[in-house]
Amino acid sequence: MPINHAYPPEGLRPPSSYALSELRDAMESGAILEGAVQRCDTAHALHIPLGGGDGVMPREEAVAPWISGADRDISLLSRVGKQTCFTVTDIRADEKGSPVLQISRRAAQEKAMDFFLEQLLPGTVLTCRVLRLESFGAFLDVGCGIVAMLPVERISISRITHPRDRFQEGQRILAAVLSMDRTRRRITMTHRELLGTWMENASRFQPGETVRGVVRSVKEYGSFVELAPNLSGLADSREDLSPGDGVSVFIKSIRPERMKIKLHVIQRLPPPAEPEPCRYQITDGVLSRWVYSPASCQRPVVETDFTAAAP
Repeated sequence: MPINHAYPPEGLRPPSSYALSELRDAMESGAILEGAVQRCDTAHALHIPLGGGDGVMPREEAVAPWISGADRDISLLSRVGKQTCFTVTDIRADEKGSPVLQISRRAAQEKAMDFFLEQLLPGTVLTCRVLRLESFGAFLDVGCGIVAMLPVERISISRITHPRDRFQEGQRILAAVLSMDRTRRRITMTHRELLGTWMENASRFQPGETVRGVVRSVKEYGSFVELAPNLSGLADSREDLSPGDGVSVFIKSIRPERMKIKLHVIQRLPPPAEPEPCRYQITDGVLSRWVYSPASCQRPVVETDFTAAAP
């Protein structure tokens, strides 16, 4: 199980309604709970109905200040309707005697980050949730709304033009810690190592098969067609192909010693409605060194040495 199971990304905890006694126990223990924000008031306080009382999160308790964009109003307004983690810091009664709970997302994030700074090493596999997709990469929630960056070139071995070619916002994925800036509390992630080596991917295919693929790049000498996120082959040049096209391809040969797969395009196909689910070869633990290339490969070795980034 990934190490952040005690501090999962927001939205991955099962929905809950809490009795007042449970909320009092959570305040005593410092437990992290989660609920959906119902509204953001004119003072930018967030309100979460909790069953045993109404939770009120003042603006200064909504986001830890070291998280990028914490000082922007949108960081509060965008929480409405979304699952949000928190700790209970105080319980008091309003003028009608109804319980009102002071809650803090910031405290939950500080607690999670303290744990990450102590426990995480480069290579640690985490459960993540995709927050936002930009041309340069994907922003991931690695736990309690703590944001980490996944650069586009670290998403897969097969190059893509945009992270949306691989992910959707809100999607649950796995990723590994590539590096940590402990002073600035910044985490950079990588994803491609979890998708398997060249041999692990190539073993799913046989010469003589016809399979589906996606054109990732078109060159004068041919088109690179992705068979899996970490595996591509080269097909003969065709003028009617463009990056992103779906195609059916006949596998002519597979050569591990040169990491080459020779393909022949049969025909174009409609693109899939959404990205294919990720098939992970690694799902937990801590990686030290990952080698993509086959042992017999004559080409330069593709690898990741996580120990080089260790403190």
